[in-house]
Amino acid sequence: MTEHRPVLAVIGAGPAGLAGALTAAARGVRVVLIDSATEAGGQFYRQPAKGLGARRPQALHHQWHTWKRLRTGLDTHLAAGRITHLSDRHVWCVEGKSDGFSVHALIGPEQEESVAVHADGVLLATGGYEKVLPFPGWTLPGVVTAGGAQALLKGGLVLPGRTAVVAGTGPLLLPVATGLAAAGAQVAALVESAGPRDFTRRARTWAGAPAKLAEGAGYAAQLLRHRVSVMTHHAVVEAHGTERLESVTVAALDHEGRPAPGTARRVACDTLAVGHGLLPHTDLAEGLGCRLDGPSVYVDDEQRTDVPGVWAAGEATGIGGSTLSLAEGHIAGRSAAAGLTGTVPDPREWAPAARARTRLRQFFAALDAAYAARPARWTEQVTDETVVCRCEEVTAGAVREAVGTLGAGDLRTVKLLTRAGMGWCQGRMCEPGVAGVAGCALTPARRLLARPVPLGVLAASADPPASQ
Repeated sequence: MTEHRPVLAVIGAGPAGLAGALTAAARGVRVVLIDSATEAGGQFYRQPAKGLGARRPQALHHQWHTWKRLRTGLDTHLAAGRITHLSDRHVWCVEGKSDGFSVHALIGPEQEESVAVHADGVLLATGGYEKVLPFPGWTLPGVVTAGGAQALLKGGLVLPGRTAVVAGTGPLLLPVATGLAAAGAQVAALVESAGPRDFTRRARTWAGAPAKLAEGAGYAAQLLRHRVSVMTHHAVVEAHGTERLESVTVAALDHEGRPAPGTARRVACDTLAVGHGLLPHTDLAEGLGCRLDGPSVYVDDEQRTDVPGVWAAGEATGIGGSTLSLAEGHIAGRSAAAGLTGTVPDPREWAPAARARTRLRQFFAALDAAYAARPARWTEQVTDETVVCRCEEVTAGAVREAVGTLGAGDLRTVKLLTRAGMGWCQGRMCEPGVAGVAGCALTPARRLLARPVPLGVLAASADPPASQ
């Protein structure tokens, strides 16, 4: 007789998903690793397409040795049949059933056909996505998200432009600016809305994370070497151009987050890579009924959600970078293996990872506080003509009218009155901007489906689904 091994579906092949998959597979669990990309690695370890023939892909990455160790471990488990890697699968729903879970995913770039994977347990390692706040000119060609610029560089070996400005706030701006500069772009400026004092006040926390300090010093050295102008406590207040981006206006911020009079200056560029932090991907968790802790998926000390058989790790449980994701994935993999095989988990086995998790969570909590230390008045710079919902082309003026004239008092009512958030992305990208302009609390709507799904797929879902 063939020995039955429980199946763990790991959704997401970034640092958390890979760590969880390798750990669970090593402990007697059959793992099905499901990811939307063609290659494992996630955004952090995004690999260039094989057809491009990249000679030194390590030049685009940090922690390359960690990636090689993960890749080697994955190849070993794939060869042994302990892990099945389903790439180019876009998960749109995880369905809880009496005998486990069904993970529904669209196949390939066309995404017109769906398959289902049955599993005894699920590890959600769905990562995060960028928050971009609107400003006049942000819809011009040449304005991209910071992560989008990084993805073009890592995955396609493509520079988004010759002269770039990297702007917004958050730690992602540093690797984006240094990566673009190292690849040959002229980075005219790195524009960060947080100021030096926001960081010096937390010197004790930084001293407790020497590896992170060394990483930051490395970025600073690269920026200096490439002669990148670093403008702290500044913001891009407008992008200019006719057919495409030609320049941006940058201004210093006062203590209330408003552009200080007399500080505005134009910076010529053909690319603006902009981002205002990251938000956790929680759609699949919410569809399963998992509890949220603020914007993140709630987990206990073993990375278990409050839904039996469901674990979560990485950015979905709180934005914290690749090292924290690896620690959480390791703990989740051990806990899931124990839970699915009926063994008693031994917390001592993951004690080092738990200590790293605690230390890194404290570090990133302080980092978030530093970046958000000063009040922001960005909505005052958003003109009524500025588009805030790109899918439905809803302007800030329409949102303000919904609030001021029609009496909308929450994000859902604004959506009903203006169609903001009813387009292709279902508000995933525009919700922070619309909420800010409306003056409403950011309360993302619970979505049954995690991504757009063709009607034919939904109709066919009433029939028995195809396997894997």
